[in-house]
Amino acid sequence: MSPINRRDFLKLSAAGGALHASWPGLLSGSVSGLPPAGAGKLVSPGCRGTKVKVAKIYMGLPEPHWPKPTLDLDREVAFYESRFSRLKDEFADVEFVVDRLVTSPEEVAAMSDLLRDVDGILAVHLTIWIGPILEAVLARKKPTMIFAAPYSGHEWTGYGGLLVREEGALAECLLTSDTRQLAFAVRPFRAIHHLREAKVLNLTTRPFEEYAAAARGKFGTEIVRLERSRVLRAYEAVSDADARAETGRWLRGAQRLVEPSEEEVHRSCRLALALERILDEEGATVMAVDCYGSMWDKTITLPAYPCLGLSRLNNLGLGGICESDLRSAMTHILFQGLSGKPGFISDPTVDEGENSIILAHCLGTPNMDGPQRPAHPYKLRTVMERQEGVVPQVEMRVGERVTQAILVGMDRIQYFTGRIVAAPVGLEHDRGCRTKIAVRIDGDLSRLWRNWSQGLHRQTCYGDLTRELQVFSKFKGITLVDEAA
Repeated sequence: MSPINRRDFLKLSAAGGALHASWPGLLSGSVSGLPPAGAGKLVSPGCRGTKVKVAKIYMGLPEPHWPKPTLDLDREVAFYESRFSRLKDEFADVEFVVDRLVTSPEEVAAMSDLLRDVDGILAVHLTIWIGPILEAVLARKKPTMIFAAPYSGHEWTGYGGLLVREEGALAECLLTSDTRQLAFAVRPFRAIHHLREAKVLNLTTRPFEEYAAAARGKFGTEIVRLERSRVLRAYEAVSDADARAETGRWLRGAQRLVEPSEEEVHRSCRLALALERILDEEGATVMAVDCYGSMWDKTITLPAYPCLGLSRLNNLGLGGICESDLRSAMTHILFQGLSGKPGFISDPTVDEGENSIILAHCLGTPNMDGPQRPAHPYKLRTVMERQEGVVPQVEMRVGERVTQAILVGMDRIQYFTGRIVAAPVGLEHDRGCRTKIAVRIDGDLSRLWRNWSQGLHRQTCYGDLTRELQVFSKFKGITLVDEAA
């Protein structure tokens, strides 16, 4: 099956919203045959609110010497507009609040009000002598991606120096004839937008106000406390029929029900529907649960373990975060903004004999490719350390490129990339957490473990997101560190 694009996601989302009125707990199209319950509530995976606001500015002068004296600016713009049209699926969650050919810096200044609230500016370089126009664009002090194809002008020779000067602090360049990279250009803007609109509900009794204030100050993200009493009320409000229907979907989709009883799966599904309902009521996108802390004392203090519910939220394009790990929650939002895919929280262990790092956690997410994509195979297991609860043990795709990262504080991201070489999730693989992948890293494995800091948890996402992280980090004043380099 070919990958679903953003436009088709939005079309299916509308259908999902209609179905949700009568089907309050759908899992995913790949398991139930129906659109997911949460899809109709999202602008794009990870975002409930508004579209990404981008200013698209074409920079050019009439009758230039380069690329040719007879250049027709209107035809140049029409060419690029045709390429944007071909890529419209990639821009389904983008509103181009400005879409204009600009031939003088005064025209940029006249658009100040329109540019004030944009997430970013996409500046397409058409001809030589656009330096003053670009200076006016950069003076808006908005994240700016410059797209310059070959022959557009000689200004590229100064872009390298520009990017390290103060006036280029919020600028990056794409020097390429590949117009598909126009879609790449908006991904850092999307991540900035998602983080600013995100709301995280944190089910814990531990203090986190200092971290929440820092996240709001840096990114605009809202992190608020969720009381256990509200979760219990929501759990009781879920009808038994809805919980049984959700249970049936998970059981039918599973390769096997191993340790848990069907009744335990039923309780987990009832809690899953309750968690989604609370997110809906709050207009939130991420749920974090202190499942090994203040929500666990010899046995879980909730009606069931939240693992299946958190996995389900990830399937829906929302976010479910283990152990109230707010750093992983922020990284999850970032990954969804950059790629449209969820993250996999893991505790690592190193195997230098196989030149790999094993990333393990009991909670797996079947829809690692994103909402509406086919689900990976999974078994329903208990939480390994506790021998109770219900988790999806997911068999991720061998050969897939991955990026692992963690946001440290508000000004540093530690990351590495690699490729999945094994997914040891058979019943014979009984050490460590249920869902596991072995990753052969890009770089030096010994250097990676010697450099390791900041605890165990990281988020892992499908795809090599190095370039996206580089641009995002520059725009947000974040130090990006490759731990394996």
